[in-house]
Amino acid sequence: MSEIPNCPKCNSEYTYEDGSLFICPECAYEWSLETENSEEQKVVKDANGNVLNDGDSVTVIKDLKVKGSSSVLKIGTKVKSIRLVDGDHDIDCKIDGFGAMKLKSEFVKKV
Repeated sequence: MSEIPNCPKCNSEYTYEDGSLFICPECAYEWSLETENSEEQKVVKDANGNVLNDGDSVTVIKDLKVKGSSSVLKIGTKVKSIRLVDGDHDIDCKIDGFGAMKLKSEFVKKV
């Protein structure tokens, strides 16, 4: 039998296996090894090739039309506390004056 890994969230050694999931009884975190390995391979980069992480601040490098609106997101708009998500638009954020929005990483640069 393979060795059960420590919890990636709190590093507890008291984790146990439940079907295809591993569970930590101390912090109640659940994970599977398949998702853990795929997250390590997913790397999101900005227009200049810098690696983006959750919580980073970025700047828009091109005027972008806002779908469903007549307004435009201007070049140089700063976006704080981005969140990386899966999909075509891989940045989820809130922009002052526009609200919640999804952006493509190819149209931003890391601040």
